[in-house]
Amino acid sequence: MEKIQALTSQNGVVIFTKSTCCLCYAVTILFQELRVNPIVYEIDQHPEGREMEKALPKKGCNSPPVPAVFIGGKLVGSTNEVMSLHLSGSLIPLLKPYQSLS
Repeated sequence: MEKIQALTSQNGVVIFTKSTCCLCYAVTILFQELRVNPIVYEIDQHPEGREMEKALPKKGCNSPPVPAVFIGGKLVGSTNEVMSLHLSGSLIPLLKPYQSLS
């Protein structure tokens, strides 16, 4: 979907979430603790959310499609992929360009 492409290409770190998803919340908090302020897009609060949710698997997101994390315009994945990258030490280098100094 064009909306997903536009959001992910215009922002460094984008997380597509649902407001009731605890894993989405956990991933968002992890990024904030790593001094990254992602664009968090709650698809259940958006009029086009259903279409976006259907489009995320076409971008490569597994089921369930949220959280869907994009860094530098590229799909990183969901909770499993993000946590695996973090535990292996590979997440911080990806986030370095987007970390705040404070």
